[in-house]
Amino acid sequence: MRTEKKIAAFLLLVAGSQLLSLTSTYAQNNKGVLDYIDPNIGTVAPLLNMNRPVVHLPNQLIRVFPTQQDYLDMQQTAFPMTTLNVITPQYVFGIKPSVGALLDTGWYRRLTYDHDFEVTRPWYYSALLTDDDVRVEFTAGSRTGIYRFTFPEGVDKNLHLSHYYEGGDYEVTDGHAVIGTEYVEDPGHQQKGKVYIYGVFSGSPELGTKAGDKNFGRYSVLGPVGDPALMEGERAWARYGSGEGNVVEFRYAISFISTEQAKQNFKEEVASASFEDFKSNGESVWAKTIGRIRVEGGTEAQRRSFYTALYRTYVRMVDITEQGRYFSGFDGQVHADTRPFYTEDYTWGNHPAMHPLRSILDPQREADMLQSYVRMYEQGGWMPEYPKYFGDREGMFAFHSAVMFLDAYRKGIRDFDVEKAFEGILKNAEQATMLPFRNGPRGALEDFYDAHGYYPALHPGEEETDPFAAEKKGQRRSAVAVTLAHSYDDWALSELASELGKPAIAQRYAPKAKNYRNLWQDDIGMFMPKDAKGQWIPIDPKFDGGSHGFDYYNENNGWSYLWHVQHDIPGLTQLMGGKEQLEAKLDQLFREGLDRPKPDFWAKFPNSTGMIGQFSMGNQVAYHVPYLFNFTDSPWKTQKYTRLTLDTWFQDNIFGVPGDEDGGALSSFVVFTAMGFYPVTAGVPIYAITSPVFSKVSIALDNGKTFTVDAKGASRTNKYIQSASLNGKVLDSLWFSHDELMNGGTLELIMGPEIPNKKQSVH
Repeated sequence: MRTEKKIAAFLLLVAGSQLLSLTSTYAQNNKGVLDYIDPNIGTVAPLLNMNRPVVHLPNQLIRVFPTQQDYLDMQQTAFPMTTLNVITPQYVFGIKPSVGALLDTGWYRRLTYDHDFEVTRPWYYSALLTDDDVRVEFTAGSRTGIYRFTFPEGVDKNLHLSHYYEGGDYEVTDGHAVIGTEYVEDPGHQQKGKVYIYGVFSGSPELGTKAGDKNFGRYSVLGPVGDPALMEGERAWARYGSGEGNVVEFRYAISFISTEQAKQNFKEEVASASFEDFKSNGESVWAKTIGRIRVEGGTEAQRRSFYTALYRTYVRMVDITEQGRYFSGFDGQVHADTRPFYTEDYTWGNHPAMHPLRSILDPQREADMLQSYVRMYEQGGWMPEYPKYFGDREGMFAFHSAVMFLDAYRKGIRDFDVEKAFEGILKNAEQATMLPFRNGPRGALEDFYDAHGYYPALHPGEEETDPFAAEKKGQRRSAVAVTLAHSYDDWALSELASELGKPAIAQRYAPKAKNYRNLWQDDIGMFMPKDAKGQWIPIDPKFDGGSHGFDYYNENNGWSYLWHVQHDIPGLTQLMGGKEQLEAKLDQLFREGLDRPKPDFWAKFPNSTGMIGQFSMGNQVAYHVPYLFNFTDSPWKTQKYTRLTLDTWFQDNIFGVPGDEDGGALSSFVVFTAMGFYPVTAGVPIYAITSPVFSKVSIALDNGKTFTVDAKGASRTNKYIQSASLNGKVLDSLWFSHDELMNGGTLELIMGPEIPNKKQSVH
């Protein structure tokens, strides 16, 4: 806890600095919300990717967490300077301490620690390395960071620098500084490029470099890319004698432009600031950011889950601008610009909730991010799907950037080149492939889609006939999933064309939004695969489709994709036969069994986690599904299942995230749902109302207004909405608009344990 004296000293230190401009008074007023953040929540995965306890400033380049498998891995391979990806990490530049003689083992041995002596905060990390009794601390700036090592008294002390990719180099410079280059070459993430570092050691150590002429063959935490000891390349070291002080620091700056730019970043941010300056600033930044949403009521566990989820929504995208310049991996050039340039995103995972949440909490930053997408298109020739530091990574299927741009535009976010954005979206629609895990020009399957309105599937055991689809072994056509997602994207393109006064394009793409209907098999009541002759392929939609269901669906089965028509829920309702049938099918979803042992199911569908019946909370395709009861005459079931989902799958412990987080995607669902509303269809500026877990939620908006959800009497049992009003006007539906939210005011919900007898129509 900081004292008033420390706060006053901090204010004097940071006056006039752009980086340290936030007032500690604001931080003090909001300190309570920070106490609820626990970055270790969800750091053990249900099956696949876990969360990471990331130390960073919101949406900034430096993102650090220990190199370990997960929370239960009680050893750390090294401490990175940043990571290029927080899902399957791509670390760069590692550092680690050792005691005694400077030996090769100092680079490759793993470091044991104890969680009981660990501190993990969004802005600060500390761990006690138990073998050597060395405490490691870290705190982050925007493009810089500081490591502090506290050694036992009277020992020889070493710091070891290494690389995570082969061929990296270091050079001693400026007395007690190093410059270095990490040569990123990561085929798994389609990334290849250079990252630069300038770092300074405290005190007056002996410095040197060492050729990476040995491959120690020791334990690797991530396989081929992960353990710096396994990478051939130049290493560096700093050695302090036993008579020198026991506390040493390494402060550094990262650049994607050059080592000289890294040095400039160092001078701008970290050269004269102390460790405590950085730590206090980080706390202030997070206090202001997280303090935008204040809650009352709920349990301690619910507040911990909520505020930790909110913290996680700021890990993507990241601003990589360096003093008015940035390196673009989309053309390999350095550009000057007055606006920040953001990268590291995933349109598939982040379009449903993360971008819509930022449209509420930080609309200007959302505009800057969308303008970054525009620049990527101008520089690379395609509207990206999974933009990263060194270009677009191949990701899931379709191109949901169309949805992101439409959603922002309809919410009044216009500070980006919408005409150029539309040009890129249209080019993707007309010329790009929509197949999963592929980028680039379209192939014959897209031509078939244009002619027939669906992607043709192969029969079980049938060999791939399309050479383009065959390029990626193991990544099949996902024919049903791609058809449904493409329909959504074509809808978004048509709607944006209408908004921009382009009726011819709007009319051309509007019919394509209905293409999902072409795969509706009425006698089964599911979206099913068809072959190129238009014949149904008889499969079990619950289990067939090969690994991950890639033949027909993708990462999930037919039950999950049954609802992947959020752009036309009335049309889906019509296919099912009406509201009663929609409700009955939803009821069945939450009750339908696996029909096989769990190991058999998850061996095929490892992404289908967080299961309730056949509903999979752990994957993006299902986020909106509980809200579909709002389209029936029983919206209380939305309230029931959103509460059940949060209570079951988002508890405040290391297992408290049920699936692939994708850098804030799933957490955005938690933030919305815990507050009591959700954007069912990104691209439609309307929010569906559900049961808040808190009795009161207040959102401080950028325009100076406040939107409040006042859920009177809310509790674990008082979870059903008895009546609703917005700014004193009774609501006859459980919806409100984005404009109504941004205009401020109060959504008042009277909560109780009774299921309302009155049918609450949503139309």
